Amino acid sequence: MNELVRFLLQNIYVDFQGDITVEKVREYLREEDSREARQLLSKIIEEKGVDDMLITLADCLKEHIGSGVTPEVVRDQLQTYSES
Repeated sequence: MNELVRFLLQNIYVDFQGDITVEKVREYLREEDSREARQLLSKIIEEKGVDDMLITLADCLKEHIGSGVTPEVVRDQLQTYSES
């Protein structure tokens, strides 16, 4: 059983439902005037879309499946992405 669980956790696939665009991200971040929000928006604009962000975020969140994907983990991963 342990081997099966290990295999499943190593091969889990994380994806996001729904359509998200740069405009939608702007809408979500409009009311937040934090350095992190501005930095993330700049990174998304620089990358010309959200595809790289979503792929990177999904890969990073996969590492947290065992311990839990919390809002704090997602925020930390978005901040790390925007700083890269």
